[in-house]
Parts: sequence; structure tokens; C-alpha cells
Amino acid sequence: MNANRNKKTVSPKKRVVGFNILEDQCIWMKAGVINYRICDNAFDCNTCAFNKAIRRAMQIDPAVDSRKLAPKWVEHLVERYDGASRPCRHALTGRIQAPKICPNNYECYHCAFDQMLDEMDLAADIGTPACKEVAGFKMADAYYYHMGHSWARFEHGGRVRIGLDDFAACLFGSLSRMELPPLGAGIQQDQVGWTFGRDDHQAAVLSPVSGTVLAVNHPARKHPELVNEDPYGSGWLFIVDPDIPKRNLKRLYFGQESYQWMEQENSKLLTMMGPEYRGLAASGGSAVRDIFGAIGNLRWETLADRFLHTARRTTSG
Repeated sequence: MNANRNKKTVSPKKRVVGFNILEDQCIWMKAGVINYRICDNAFDCNTCAFNKAIRRAMQIDPAVDSRKLAPKWVEHLVERYDGASRPCRHALTGRIQAPKICPNNYECYHCAFDQMLDEMDLAADIGTPACKEVAGFKMADAYYYHMGHSWARFEHGGRVRIGLDDFAACLFGSLSRMELPPLGAGIQQDQVGWTFGRDDHQAAVLSPVSGTVLAVNHPARKHPELVNEDPYGSGWLFIVDPDIPKRNLKRLYFGQESYQWMEQENSKLLTMMGPEYRGLAASGGSAVRDIFGAIGNLRWETLADRFLHTARRTTSG
């Protein structure tokens, strides 16, 4: 029987939907330890409750440094695959598409290829993802959205890439500065994660997830216009190692829910702009890239309060 036929759809509120992760079979399934299990944590085994349960069931000491003592599934992979044709774990989990043989007996902690993949992920030009236009604003596929108009993209291994959504990029327009958290800084969901400014105006943005900052997009920091031009691609802001990925999902919008939320946000904005702009809701056109600069009756602090939910946490000029 084809296992995929019995595959249940799991809510994106309970399952981390990883961006561009094509393979979804749990590594314990790949190792032959269990018959069937779909990864619901973007292959972030360190924070996976199922992985911890398996380790307890196999009486693996949780105090042992699992980075140097190979995870238990490695033993089963070694037994299952011959050394001459032993596939790299990144090929097994779909992180790389080309077949690759593991020359290190699954000792990933000192594998140069494994480290290179991590470095490439942190420094990669991610391109512009496929987007859907909702109420005139772009929304990237497989991204999570926070009520404060930041986005979170869960990537292979559980890392989260973060940025400002297209609504906020259009709303605040041509930014002149972007103050991002430093490497190693801890950020908390629903707390101020970073700030941006335009002339003598400043606004703070709530972080969509909790975690530790691993990398910062320096081009976007030095050239904030990238955020306005390409908020889901070259305008990404920083990458974090999340504390517990699933715990962050309850406060985020995804898929159809995010589209409905964006429609509501647009309706709120049109009401603020005035009755003469209400007709734009039915026009079907794309949003202006600098709404604050184009609509004279909009106050910066009011926009930060209504849409970023941070007006009282920062100073506006």
C-alpha cells in the first residue's frame, strides 16, 4: 500500500511548513527504525518532541553530547546502506537534489560538506519566491506572517529567515535606515526585534519568532531600499535559530488565513485614508510603493500603532 494515500493533512499551526523542503519523511523512517513518520519540524531534530521520545525509548542518555556522539539513527543508516553507496543524509532529507555519497560514516559534526551547506544557506541569494497578490499586496508562498507585518520563513534544519512584508514595505515607503539586531542577540516573539527609519521618523517592528540571531543581511541594512523593492527576496533582514519552532506558530498566519488577514488590514488602511479611496478596494490594482509619502493625511505614528502595534515602544519625529 502506498503510504502517501493515507497521509493526513496537518495544520500549519501544528506542523512547521518548511520553505522549499521537497522531502518530508522523518530521518528515523529513512533509517528503517519506524515504518512511517512525516517530519513536522523542518528537520530540526534538536527541538523535535518525536526525536526526544525515540531517544528516551531507546534509552539514549539526553545528557550525552549528541553532536560528537552520532545520533542513534546513524547506526541504523550505517547498517542499512553499504559503505560504497551510502547516501549523504542531506540527500535523504531532500536538502540537496543531486545524489551524494557520505564519505564520513555519518559523522556530520566534522564534515566539510555539511559545514559548507550551512554557510551557503546563511549567505545565499535566496531569489524572489512565488507570490500571490492579495488586496494589491504581494504575499510569498509558504511564508508565515505576524500581526505586526513581519514574515518568517522556516528553512531546512529549523532556521528561520525574517523580514518585513510587502504591506509594510509599501506603507512606509522609502526607508533611509534599518537597525537590525547583532549576531548572537536573543529576540522574543511579540517583542521589538528591530527598527527602521525614514528622515526624522522611526518605527519598531515586533519579532515574529523567538530565538538567537545567526546572520544579518548587511546589504539590506546598508541599503534599506531593498526592503521596499524586494521584501521577500533580497530585502530579507536576518536569520534566527528558533527556541522551539512549533511554539511560535500559534501567533502566526499562514496560507488562506494570512490572505484573509491581509484583506482586513487593507480595509483598515483604506478607511484611514478616507472615503475617496474606498473605491480602490475593487480596482484590483497593485499597491503604491510609498503610501505614506503619497497620502498626505496619514500620520507615521498612527500607522505604526495600527499596523506594527509598536507606536508606544519607539519615538516618532
